[in-house]
Amino acid sequence: MPHPAAAAPHPPQADVRHALQADGPALAEGSAREALRQAMQQLSAAEDAVGSGRTAGLCQAHTGVARALSHLHAYSSAESHLAQALHWGVVMGATDVRADLHCALSEVATNAAELAELRGESPDRVRRARDRSRDHVFEAARLAGHTADPHWEVKLLLRASDVLDRCGDHDDAVQLQQRALVLMGLHSAELASAIAAAQAGDNPAGNAVGTLM
Repeated sequence: MPHPAAAAPHPPQADVRHALQADGPALAEGSAREALRQAMQQLSAAEDAVGSGRTAGLCQAHTGVARALSHLHAYSSAESHLAQALHWGVVMGATDVRADLHCALSEVATNAAELAELRGESPDRVRRARDRSRDHVFEAARLAGHTADPHWEVKLLLRASDVLDRCGDHDDAVQLQQRALVLMGLHSAELASAIAAAQAGDNPAGNAVGTLM
């Protein structure tokens, strides 16, 4: 099963836009800053590690740093660490992890685009971020079709659909939703069993990245 990558919370809504901060100012003291400090320590330990588990450890550690940065709305730095995690996912040869991370990258890039819009940054920067998001989300959807877990594939396709909808690609979003619905119909009994197990706490790894930052 794929390890849980990082899921990025959407940027703050309109009623808190006046408090929106990113990259520098958002890195304030508090629980979010402490989470980042701990994630960086785990990354340092993974970089110093030796042995067969080093690759997976580096993939997970970079993902953890990306998650912490994303919760601070430092999306550009989060993208960089997710790209490093993806590198190690490729080295591992884990298709499900790669799909998970591409979806995570698409979510973070979309968050970056929305943040740039809220801050009145250049339309070109917003467009580039959304283009990155689309590239990653389509690759995630492609890779998802090569995994063996239909429950996880449905979850990832619905996340990917949400990203495309946020990017304004509503037709493509609907197509991914329909693909997910077909899978749910083909594997309804299996999916129901997996969902019940996850809700009972028997399958904590049953979900992929979740919703990124």
